[in-house]
Amino acid sequence: MVVVVAGPVVLLLSLALVEVPCYTGAVTDDGTRELQAGRTGLIVQIPEAEPAVRAWRERLDPGAREGVPAHVTVLFPFLREDCVDGAVHRALEEILAAHPAFPVRFESCGRFPGVLYLAPEPDGPFRQLTRAIADRWPQTPPFGGRFTDVVPHLTVAQGHEDAVLERVEAELLGGTPITALVSSVELLVHDGTRWHERASFALG
Repeated sequence: MVVVVAGPVVLLLSLALVEVPCYTGAVTDDGTRELQAGRTGLIVQIPEAEPAVRAWRERLDPGAREGVPAHVTVLFPFLREDCVDGAVHRALEEILAAHPAFPVRFESCGRFPGVLYLAPEPDGPFRQLTRAIADRWPQTPPFGGRFTDVVPHLTVAQGHEDAVLERVEAELLGGTPITALVSSVELLVHDGTRWHERASFALG
């Protein structure tokens, strides 16, 4: 599911914007999920992290149960699926091809209330990807534009008490560092029940 400095954010956050054509909409102010068919997001999958985080995510991260793999969010929410046409695909291909593939390392955890995540190092390339796509589609600011800063992250658990997160963190750190090469960005689409990958865009 990139977390916000000001609070727990894993893919979904509230949004105080008027409705914009092709924008996928919002969630409620209390943070509950109101996913609907056609909602989209852009992520970087981190399959190298799956052995360390899969079991925890399946138990403690609702996103995993909806089909979201271990990932760092690039931009959510993005355009509605019916607006992601050939022109959008070509634009994404061009934007992302201008950014080189890069190595990333996960060896520390971060916390927000009820949320535990692995922190990518460096996080600058993820921020650059987010900025480039949000600049091209300003009607889809990261997390609805609610926050001035977003922090790239790989969510492991959300909606749990500190005691649970402390236990998970202790076990996670025993399996770090995790290293990966980021070479693409994936487009996910929600069908009303689960997320599915619809396209993959290579970095340069």
